[in-house]
Amino acid sequence: MKVNNIQSCHLGPEISPENYIPENYFLYLLRGDMKAYDGEKNYSMKPGDYCIARKNHLVRYTKYKDNDEFEKIIITLDEEFLKRFLERHVYEIRPSAIGDSFIFIPENRLIKNFITSLEPYYTGDLEISADFVDVKREELLIILLKSNPDLIHILFNFSLPDRINLKEYMNKNFRFNISLQKFAFFTGRSLSTFKRDFQRVFGMAPGTWLKKKRLQEAYFLIAEQSRKPSDVYLEVGFEDLSHFSFAFKKEFGKTPNEIAKPVSNRIQ
Repeated sequence: MKVNNIQSCHLGPEISPENYIPENYFLYLLRGDMKAYDGEKNYSMKPGDYCIARKNHLVRYTKYKDNDEFEKIIITLDEEFLKRFLERHVYEIRPSAIGDSFIFIPENRLIKNFITSLEPYYTGDLEISADFVDVKREELLIILLKSNPDLIHILFNFSLPDRINLKEYMNKNFRFNISLQKFAFFTGRSLSTFKRDFQRVFGMAPGTWLKKKRLQEAYFLIAEQSRKPSDVYLEVGFEDLSHFSFAFKKEFGKTPNEIAKPVSNRIQ
């Protein structure tokens, strides 16, 4: 579906640009492509795709522009809004076994018409009032729940993450650059319990383990898969290339560039 006059827009509270999804949100891609990785599964989105990005999931996004344009509609379905919705609508809610970070919504007439209904409000300088934002969000939510009733058990689950297997979770998600507080939260622990359990499971402090694990992964990607250091450091959880290079040399005795294969020897 092509909506000519809508450009990127956002309804509801802003979404954090960090590596985790703090609230559920609906995404419709207008122009460009997007790929996402949640530590286990890759997701690919193209223009015309609709999906729900799920709260409390770790993800890494890569956006690809189309003629220097990347346009999307994001509608945040935050917990406060969802609780207000439940005050007016009654649903039977039970645990969901769906683990995907993104749930794709098949196109249907109701969703197409909803997207089209936004068009008059996103041309020129016209802005939607705060009251009307919630009206449109509620309209979308009713459509989504009719399209996929299983979303009831996902969107209205307000419980905190359960305590999960620490070793399995950290080995899956060490590449994500989030705080120890967030790792503790996502594994169902207080920060002090997380640190204590981590020391027991891994035999070292979480900060030490994370640095070693990320550097080992970087070494493998550079030395064995011929990846460029400048392409690797963000992928394994470092924020700064110079800090990455310093830590790498301290750990292995050589800089990333010194262990990288010459360009002529790289796999084509």
